[in-house]
Amino acid sequence: MKDLQELGAWYASRVNDHAMLVPSTLPDPRFLYDGREFVSFSTNNYLALATSPRLKARAHVALEAYGVGNCESRLLGGNLELYDMLEAKLAEIKHKESAVLFATGYLTNLGVLPALVKSTQLARAFGYTPSANWKHAFFTDEFNHLSIREGIKASGAPAFAFKHLDLNDLEQKLRASQAAIKIIVTDGVFSQHGDVVPLPDLMALAELYDAVVYIDDAHGTGVLGPTGAGTTEFFGIDSPRIIHMGTLSKAYGCIGGFVATERYIADILRIACSGFGFTSTLPPDQAAAVLEAIDMVQDEPERRARLWANQRYFVTRMRDAGFTLLSTQTPIVPLHVGDEGECSRLAAALHAEGIHVDAIVFPAVGFGQSRLRFIMNANHTTDDVDRVVSVLRHATAR
Repeated sequence: MKDLQELGAWYASRVNDHAMLVPSTLPDPRFLYDGREFVSFSTNNYLALATSPRLKARAHVALEAYGVGNCESRLLGGNLELYDMLEAKLAEIKHKESAVLFATGYLTNLGVLPALVKSTQLARAFGYTPSANWKHAFFTDEFNHLSIREGIKASGAPAFAFKHLDLNDLEQKLRASQAAIKIIVTDGVFSQHGDVVPLPDLMALAELYDAVVYIDDAHGTGVLGPTGAGTTEFFGIDSPRIIHMGTLSKAYGCIGGFVATERYIADILRIACSGFGFTSTLPPDQAAAVLEAIDMVQDEPERRARLWANQRYFVTRMRDAGFTLLSTQTPIVPLHVGDEGECSRLAAALHAEGIHVDAIVFPAVGFGQSRLRFIMNANHTTDDVDRVVSVLRHATAR
């Protein structure tokens, strides 16, 4: 107990040093905190759907019809036609045969990646005899999300990290592997960097080495592509090799995660994935809200147009002011700072002027690689961007 008390005291001091905001409203991107209005450049609510009257009305109807939760695994008595409808819609968006819904995006990666490996072992326990002794291996970008890294670790399969977006390094590792089932895992949009996987070249390697490609498109779904379908639509790529993973808590403004894939993989996951079968799923009102959000992304393209217009304006103003941006491919536009203390100081200067932006420091990124991660929003204004540039110019003119 004493060791845990000492450790708890240390973590408590860290929490105090990096106190989280406790706002009284959620960002759209404006929010109230301590009696003041702030504008957020950190929210993943890209299209400002989370607070839209249309989305809330759809959720309210489902709340009245179903209550606040299903309280049971879908494999038992917790399934609803609503969930089946949502899975069908998500599969359609990703041009896949089937989709499987999860309570969160994090849980999706934590459940699906191990299940891709362990499903054979589970089937053997029930008498299944595979046609070959399948050996799995994962090939993962070094900057993939933590939930990916933890899901791969839980699988027990060998994992080979390749340098960020370095497909030459990836190919060397694929060529050296003796695994029968090779699974390349990558973010579509990298959350701390804002860059996009070079999918056409990666798919060429997958074809050459007969690999499966698992794409975590949390920050691409709803944002990239002509209709917001994500990274594969952005590049115009469809392939049976691809397993799509996505979240419902970013552009769609709700909560949940999913994979969209071929039907035979979905059938495996519904039985073999403990993250699906041994837990409840998202509340019914959230499933209904996501269905509405998907429709809104399709029939309100002006939201996505405003998001990208704001991104372009921000990039132009920051570059004209002489700031170094790490990536300008997506609505995630990080400003390179380097020094951790300076990064926190600049975030505090922005906060003092009613602007909230996350200071990304170690361990989220390496030492000396700190950055202010600006996330653009459909409801930002040019005045919001101008204020950011003005505060940063003043704060850095020392």
